[in-house]
Formats: sequence, C-alpha cells, structure tokens
Amino acid sequence: MSQRRSSMDSFGAVADAAGSSTTDPKGSINLRIETQTRRLIDDAAAILGKTRTEFMVESARREAIDVLLDRRLFVLGAEDYDAFVDALDNPPAPGAKLRSLLRRVPAWER
Repeated sequence: MSQRRSSMDSFGAVADAAGSSTTDPKGSINLRIETQTRRLIDDAAAILGKTRTEFMVESARREAIDVLLDRRLFVLGAEDYDAFVDALDNPPAPGAKLRSLLRRVPAWER
C-alpha cells in the first residue's frame, strides 16, 4: 500500500512540476524492441533534437499521466454536475439487498 501511495504522491508532484526532481535516484529500464520500432523512435527523437532515452521517457511519462488522469479526473457540464452532486447529497434509501449484505458476517470473521 505504501508503495502505491508513494507512486500516487509522485504523480501528483510530477503533475505540478515541469520536470523530475534532481534528488530522485535514477534507475534503468531494459527493453527488447524490434529494429523497425527502434528506428522509428530514433527518427522521431532526432526530429525533436532529443536522445532516444529522452524521447522514450517523455513519451512514456506523458502517456502514464494521461492514463492516471483518465482514471481520476472527469469533467461534467453544469446540468450533469448538479445531478451528480444531488445524487451524492441524496443517496437512495438502502434496499433489501444492501441491508442483507450488511447483516452478513464477513468471510474473514467466520
């Protein structure tokens, strides 16, 4: 759990900062890729004036942020937002199935 929290904290800091912290230790990632893919990456990196590593790290970092934001952030229009807040403020009354579920003894307590 602490490792996951650390990753999420790092993501938050990364989202707020322009670059990575200079105090973070660096690690390595080894990849096996097809020659054509490597050439494609090298060509794209060269066009941008970057090294292969810079290009790959920036691309992977950008994609990772997009994936995480896609899971954590959603945008609603005014009407949908009001309906969402109303649903949170006024949840439906518990039904029979929920009441039954809450009365059950959890498997780890049996």
